[in-house]
Amino acid sequence: MQITVDHVIRFIERAAALIRDHAAELTELDTVIGDADHGANLNRGFSAVVVKLNTFQESDIGAILDMTGKTLLATVGGAAGPLYGTAFRRAGALLAGRSVIDGRDIAAALEVALEGIVERGRVQRGEKTMLDAIAPGVETFRDAIMNGSSLEEAARCALAAVEEGMRATIPMQATKGRAAFLGPRSIGHQDPGVTSAYYIARAMVGLDDDPPAGAPEMQNP
Repeated sequence: MQITVDHVIRFIERAAALIRDHAAELTELDTVIGDADHGANLNRGFSAVVVKLNTFQESDIGAILDMTGKTLLATVGGAAGPLYGTAFRRAGALLAGRSVIDGRDIAAALEVALEGIVERGRVQRGEKTMLDAIAPGVETFRDAIMNGSSLEEAARCALAAVEEGMRATIPMQATKGRAAFLGPRSIGHQDPGVTSAYYIARAMVGLDDDPPAGAPEMQNP
């Protein structure tokens, strides 16, 4: 399967819809261990992206991703704007001028996006940040594609890895960002950043707004 400009536009629209529908949940998670604005901030940013998409119907994939990143950087406060914004812009730079891409192209774009998050956030795995969900997803997608899996199969395997990484943040103690100030009190709470990463990953595989079969609903223990 090849991915076109239309596929990328639909992915961003689905991501925006999922963030909008779960904005209250993301903010609730952030209320416990953050600034209580993650959902509202991301919803504002992705809503602005969707408005701009109307003028990008004939553009290339790289330009669309770069526009998404620039808009998130300009409209999303806190750490999420710089991190997601950098990720989209890095992917856009790699895919500049492209109107059709395949699984290997997506794997490469995800890897440079991940590198952007690591560099911009100065984060590493195990610190209870979005990296704990995104990194396993990117690695799983890349390995699946390199081993001959279809794009759809690779995406679904990656989503499962993102979800597992998300759940794994619950028993972690935060050592980065606002949550780090809570020390041991951050243990037992799901990170809002990894949760928004999960919803964006769901948008990439084209899932609707129902939880995957067998997956528990999002909750803050």
